[in-house]
Amino acid sequence: MRGRPKASNDLQEKRRNQADQPRRSEPKRGLIWRVSRAQRSRSVHSSGGIVLADAAYGINTEFRDGLTKLELQYVVGVQGSMTVWESGKQPLPAKPRGKMGRPPRLLQRATDHQPVSVKQLAMSLPSAAFKEVTWREGTDRKLQSCFAAVRVRPAHRDYEKAEPRAEEWLLIEWPRGEKEPAKYWMSTLPPATKLKALIKIAKHRWIIERDYEELKQEL
Repeated sequence: MRGRPKASNDLQEKRRNQADQPRRSEPKRGLIWRVSRAQRSRSVHSSGGIVLADAAYGINTEFRDGLTKLELQYVVGVQGSMTVWESGKQPLPAKPRGKMGRPPRLLQRATDHQPVSVKQLAMSLPSAAFKEVTWREGTDRKLQSCFAAVRVRPAHRDYEKAEPRAEEWLLIEWPRGEKEPAKYWMSTLPPATKLKALIKIAKHRWIIERDYEELKQEL
């Protein structure tokens, strides 16, 4: 029996467009498509050229790496389980080259040299690392909480990479009187970014979401 005839290139292109799918041969276009689709979900927004997203997207390493490849800065929520290298630490270099074969390229870890979760890192910080910050005036009260920001390296599967990831900001919110931190964000904003500026941008996603809901009710 003869096999099913292959679809023509024109037909494949038409189907791809109908499905709103990126071409495999255009990885950058594919990244743009994924970010655009995430924006349509209203979990991702943009403010002043900075991408803002909740933890549902922020915890995704591929999503964050994609934004970096597109040269987009971000402030995104993450979950407490995300692993990072503390400031000044990173994966071990590749093993020394043996007598035979190709030289090892991949980064390493050891039993006594492991990343930590962002929650573990937050819990280990001294109380002096947290500052009470007011990020905006509310309708009936000031919006404020306690925050700390430290430089870290994302660690997700970096043992599959030849180079460690660049340092980023880890922003932690730990409201006064609570037993543990409430929220975490990762950000690729510059190292010189002030704590209050980082907080205002992280909290701006909530303002955009609120304005969207108000606008939707008016329509």
